[in-house]
Amino acid sequence: MCGRMAITLPHDAMAQVFAAAPANDLPKTPDYNVCPTQTVHVVTAGDGQRRLRPMRWGFVPHWYDKLSGGPLLINARSETIAEKPAFRAAVRERRCLIVASGFYEWHRVKGEVPQPWYVTHSDGAPMAMAGIWQDWSKGDAPLATCAVVTCGANAAMAPIHDRLPVILPPDDWPLWLGEAGHGAAPLMKAVADDVLTFTKVSTVVNSNRAQGPDLLTAIQ
Repeated sequence: MCGRMAITLPHDAMAQVFAAAPANDLPKTPDYNVCPTQTVHVVTAGDGQRRLRPMRWGFVPHWYDKLSGGPLLINARSETIAEKPAFRAAVRERRCLIVASGFYEWHRVKGEVPQPWYVTHSDGAPMAMAGIWQDWSKGDAPLATCAVVTCGANAAMAPIHDRLPVILPPDDWPLWLGEAGHGAAPLMKAVADDVLTFTKVSTVVNSNRAQGPDLLTAIQ
């Protein structure tokens, strides 16, 4: 599962890391508490060029008559993505990278306040989460929407949560984006246990209105 993320990189740095041409209407950074239905930074590829684009986090199937016309689809399970009517065309034809500095996950114990953890690359590099996207065109204007692809947790994540975003290293970006041919399905797996760092953070971030760099500060 991935239900909240943070992005602290400036646009020009993201564009450089992903060798992508940035759109003019990207969401502002830094944003320490990006929530579902908000706009995220997404890399797509086509016509020989990568683009860094804004998209609504919350995939909207073409049959939804309105944005709230069905369940909010912020994640797509790798185990069933190729079979689900909402996702099967997108995973074949419209794969993307969803860019973040890190994401939040909550450890839940019955009767206790959920404890958030902030998850980042151990080497501090930007995080490229596997995603799928689709334009939804029943509103006033076409809207690009996306979802994060998830897989079963690795051993490092398992004590906190049983799901994990599919996080791709740079060598796998061309295949996931469709630049290097077909056969991207094997990429939908958990990263090695040492790839991620887990930081226990304040329950202040449990509010979707919370903001500021202090959300990333480690607590005991």
